Amino acid sequence: MYALIAALAVTAHQDSTDRWTPLARAVEEAIASRAFPGAVVAVGRRDTVLFLRAFGRTAYERGRPVTARTVYDVASLTKVVGLTTAVMMLHEDGRLDLGAPVRGYVQMFGHAHDSTITIRHLLTHSGGLPAWRPYWRRARSRDEVLDAAAAEPLEYPTGTRTVYSDVGAINLTRAVEVLTGERLDRYLARRVFEPLGMRDTRFNPPRSWRTRIAPTELDTTYRHRLVHGDVHDENAFAMGGVSGHAGLFSTAEDLARFAQMMLGGGVFPASRASARTLVTGRRAPGMSAADSERDHDIRFVRAESIAEFTRRQHPERSHRALGWETPNGENSAGARLSARAFGHTGFTGVSLWIDPELDLFVILLTNRVHPTRENTQIFQVRRLVADLAVAAAAR
Repeated sequence: MYALIAALAVTAHQDSTDRWTPLARAVEEAIASRAFPGAVVAVGRRDTVLFLRAFGRTAYERGRPVTARTVYDVASLTKVVGLTTAVMMLHEDGRLDLGAPVRGYVQMFGHAHDSTITIRHLLTHSGGLPAWRPYWRRARSRDEVLDAAAAEPLEYPTGTRTVYSDVGAINLTRAVEVLTGERLDRYLARRVFEPLGMRDTRFNPPRSWRTRIAPTELDTTYRHRLVHGDVHDENAFAMGGVSGHAGLFSTAEDLARFAQMMLGGGVFPASRASARTLVTGRRAPGMSAADSERDHDIRFVRAESIAEFTRRQHPERSHRALGWETPNGENSAGARLSARAFGHTGFTGVSLWIDPELDLFVILLTNRVHPTRENTQIFQVRRLVADLAVAAAAR
């Protein structure tokens, strides 16, 4: 019911020309061309959601209508919403040195040149590790996957290239867990998701959520069934569903809370964190952004940390920040976000972009891997959605 109220609130505040029509039409056309069976799009600012709309169904055959509360496997958004946020918090606490060797935190990290591979290298995907390995083919437990990732040989000299690496993220997962003494899911629930009011964000969602979860792929090589309610990524599944490289499930509304916290310089008002619904439409008359945060703020990280982690680290060779991506003219940011924007995508068909200069976030959630990952139309759709969202928000 609250999702319907939120959607009506958004509609009520749109102007007479309905500036969001081009964006909505683009998503509807993508569904008609079978880029994905359904989607949720959220666009907003640090203190309000400008546009929140659900489209299509959760599956092509016998799928339920998508709503604002539909839960999606967000795949590699786990790396930034979860893992990078944990690293940022530990760095602020003085417990994790970005320039320190990974071996100082992960004792099994046994590369011949391990003293030169730092936490920063893992965050920028420049440590020399391969992009991916099928650990799920032989691992029988989460620890076996972690051990295999720690022992993985290098593919190139550290710091000379940028190769997006799940293997690096798995090693970073272990570093976080060693420092916190908690499994990653418990740490993030306690420090991020619960305080932010992200009630529909977690690893290993309970069976009671199943009717709200969009299915992903018909797995014909590993699980030999439709993946629905379990993490799509095979290595994350082999790790019991909990890893820093993949595993999170979430909704557009929850991710909007996270994006607003980041746009707010790491701060989120306690009153909004405890509210079940998001602020939609225009800000209340006479209320400034400062008014909405004045008395009862929850600080998650410092604005300086966000600036550091979202700044491009090696412009001469990569558009990567620390964990995050930045616009490069070719990726899912499209062509209209500013140079200060940062974001990420997920293999299942999701993306999140946050732009502090425009005070804007753009969220697209789909299950484009349903029923098969061979469908790649999402690459064009992401860029188009980002561009149309920026154009509509500027009107």
